[in-house]
Amino acid sequence: MNKKLYNHMDWAEIEAVVYSEEDHPKKVLGPKAVGGQTLIQAFLPQVKSVSVLPARAEKPIPMELMDESGYYAVLIKRKFPFPYVLEAVDEDGKKTILEDPYAYPNVLLARNIKKWTNGIYYKAWEGLGAHPMELNEKKGVNFAVWAPEAMRVSVVGDFNGWDGRIHEMERHDNSGIFELFIPGLTEGILYKYEIKAANGTLSLKSDPFAFAAEKRPDTASKVADISSFEWSDEKWIEEREDRQGESAPMAIYELHLSSFLDKKAPSSAEEGDPANADSGAGDEFPNYREIAPALAKYVKDMGYTHVELMPIMEYPEDSTFGYQTLGFYAPTSRYGSPEDFAYFVNYMHKEGIGVILDWSPACFPKDSHGLKEFDGRCLYESADPRKSFHPEYGTLSFDLSKPEVCNYLLSNALFWILNYHADGLRVKGVASMLYLDYGRGEGGWTPNLYGGAENLEGIEFFKNLNAVIRRMGQGAIMIAQDDSGWPGVTSGTDSGGLGFHYKWNESWRNDFLEYMHYDPLYRTHHYGELCLSMVYAYAERFMLPLSHDALLYRQDDIISRLPGTLEERYSSFKAALAYFFTHPGKKLIFMGQDAAERGAWQSPRAIDWEQLKEQEHEEVRLVVKDLIKLYKEKPALHALDFSEKGFEWINCISANENILVYIRKTEKKSDTLLVVVNFENIPRKNYKIGAPFPGKFKEIFNSDAEKYGGFDFRNPRVLKTEESECDGRPDSLRIKVPPLAVSIFELTK
Repeated sequence: MNKKLYNHMDWAEIEAVVYSEEDHPKKVLGPKAVGGQTLIQAFLPQVKSVSVLPARAEKPIPMELMDESGYYAVLIKRKFPFPYVLEAVDEDGKKTILEDPYAYPNVLLARNIKKWTNGIYYKAWEGLGAHPMELNEKKGVNFAVWAPEAMRVSVVGDFNGWDGRIHEMERHDNSGIFELFIPGLTEGILYKYEIKAANGTLSLKSDPFAFAAEKRPDTASKVADISSFEWSDEKWIEEREDRQGESAPMAIYELHLSSFLDKKAPSSAEEGDPANADSGAGDEFPNYREIAPALAKYVKDMGYTHVELMPIMEYPEDSTFGYQTLGFYAPTSRYGSPEDFAYFVNYMHKEGIGVILDWSPACFPKDSHGLKEFDGRCLYESADPRKSFHPEYGTLSFDLSKPEVCNYLLSNALFWILNYHADGLRVKGVASMLYLDYGRGEGGWTPNLYGGAENLEGIEFFKNLNAVIRRMGQGAIMIAQDDSGWPGVTSGTDSGGLGFHYKWNESWRNDFLEYMHYDPLYRTHHYGELCLSMVYAYAERFMLPLSHDALLYRQDDIISRLPGTLEERYSSFKAALAYFFTHPGKKLIFMGQDAAERGAWQSPRAIDWEQLKEQEHEEVRLVVKDLIKLYKEKPALHALDFSEKGFEWINCISANENILVYIRKTEKKSDTLLVVVNFENIPRKNYKIGAPFPGKFKEIFNSDAEKYGGFDFRNPRVLKTEESECDGRPDSLRIKVPPLAVSIFELTK
């Protein structure tokens, strides 16, 4: 052994590298200046011999085997720095040229590492994760991962035989971030992190910041360049704040991507027809690019303003519909690549359609390759099982007391908005993040420092999240799904609120559907539930959700739960839809329900488009289409959704008749709409109702019209008010009230 070389070796550090326990491999591996010479060390356990090939050198410089495990070193009489590569020879004599990853500097900036530890690195995906880049004129991939309690972290993949000894990563002290640039790697490479815990156990983990992943059941992360897609939706982004503001109409079509298209459709299908769209070569799932034209055509024809996608962030189990997310930064590979998903969003925007994503930060699954005990201990979750395990979901909850964990989630929300141009996020499970005892029985939760059940960290997380999105989100919106009754969900953070733009009104949905399920004879006794929503309608900025939740946990569809004959059930459903569109609040309908699809929905069942071609379903679809058109065209139905000036009762005391009469309005008298709702199966002729003011009124919508499959019990002529008191008003109208139907009148000249 070369004595001079031997004297320059740090044998303690070398032993740590050889035994794969080194978290500062750059202390020894790679090139080091030694006076006017350069010491180069490499650990390559899979080769027989190694030589250094300096640039412009005539011949290789053999490295000396310092440890039989595969540790090599050489002292070169040349001043550092200079470019070089390694020439490795295997047992068969095959030569391979290798770039030395330890010859490259760290990429992460100290200020961004500090931001991460303080929880304010809002664009953390720009530094953490796997990033194709060029460093010192060499293309490769920079890897960075947070694992503070790990003894050692290595990048593993096909490129190194999944051997964790070869690419040990460099720790950034005081942050727990490990980093390594590996030259020669390209987009599409599969990888994981091999983490050696403090107790010596090994685990293979997917990258929490991975931009792409293998299609389940495989679990490796995939290197992806998400910066190359050329967006062309600038005009949409400029206008979207107005398109989804408080006074704008929002009619949202909620869907599960794999259920929208018929995956067995023939390839000769007409482009854009969801009933016939070709999903391509018998693939298990349609591609994002294939879904886009069919979905846009349907949505535009119906008049919807937005689509809302059930979670597309990578998830392991189909049965969770995506709500148990594992790859928070990766569009699921079920439907294609990150670029395919970017194409989908861009296409929808060019067609004038907004894209809202469901986002589930309340929990993550317990899969061993995921976030669970990521660095050998509870990192993303709390070490206290009363805080970490969520019995209602069967998952783990994020530990929001850690700034880095809050940063991970906040950055993720901003990621989908800025990187994929999402127009908003619907946040699932807000209540479970606001209350420590949510879904947990007695003794199963830990009180806060004041002895209460409020999750103080969760409250602050939402306030900070929504403040950042309002500041940096370019007009994107945040929608809360909160069934707890927490006050001020959509109030400003400066006044103590959580700062969401909108909140799903699940109380309205549950009360209304419960009312509709009663026979008209018994609805009388539940009339108060029908009117209750207007008592709290302006407590929050509400969105009315006829969402998948209304179907998912029941064994039948809404139509099947309604009373009466099949004809009466369809009439009731059409009336319910008209009431839905005339009630204050933004609108959301789950796929299939806009045509009364029969049967409870369960993924991956596709929409039965053939069923929806039948007459009764087509009549429901036409009702929804006309209602969306009316909702968008008439300012009274959306302009003052969140102001008491936009709604007024005429009659909310006719419990025996199950009739409601109200007006929707704006500041302009001429915009006023008069709505008459009859949830009784009895028609009424010459029915007297109070009028908002004297004038002539014309019926502009009637859900009992013949074209909708009704009895056509309409008011075809213009009606003039008479000076006769009714409903506490000096003027009144006499109208026909169709059974199980809704009529809408507007002021006319």
